[in-house]
Amino acid sequence: MAQTEAKPPTVLNHGDLPYPKGTLVEDTETGCTGELQGVIEERVKGTGKLFSQTAYMRPKGGGLEWEAPLDRIRPADAKNG
Repeated sequence: MAQTEAKPPTVLNHGDLPYPKGTLVEDTETGCTGELQGVIEERVKGTGKLFSQTAYMRPKGGGLEWEAPLDRIRPADAKNG
């Protein structure tokens, strides 16, 4: 059985928003759109190296919040390419 590398200890913090809170954004993988609510960054404890960034969105008008990797998020009206 192959050994897998253990995840380093990390800490969570609020990250900078790439767009103003409430901006209508789209998850480019799923096509879901919602209003950007926040970003959580996961950083390696001790070094501060960025490990992951997660965006949190809520449907326009309210509803259940969901998450997606920040690199999949773009303004909903942005054109492809």
